[in-house]
Amino acid sequence: MDNNYGVPNGVPNGEQLERPMSLGDWLITIIVQAIPCVGIIMLFVWAFGQGNTNRRNYCRAALIMTAVGIVLGVIFYASMASMMVNLINSSYSY
Repeated sequence: MDNNYGVPNGVPNGEQLERPMSLGDWLITIIVQAIPCVGIIMLFVWAFGQGNTNRRNYCRAALIMTAVGIVLGVIFYASMASMMVNLINSSYSY
């Protein structure tokens, strides 16, 4: 027995395991992601399409982090704008 707990070749039901992404695949993913409009479109394509599971999970995580960054940015800029309006209003009141 080959210590795979009764599963031949360590693969249940004869399924083929997905090959991991190579260094070149990761470089292409990161370079394409850096292109402004194309990058966000490709994040959606890779996140919700049929492809490599590693790339799909990475793109989903990148989209979540982008959404969190946008929400935090909106909150930050709204609070800064509110403080500026209050500062301007308080300087004009006698």
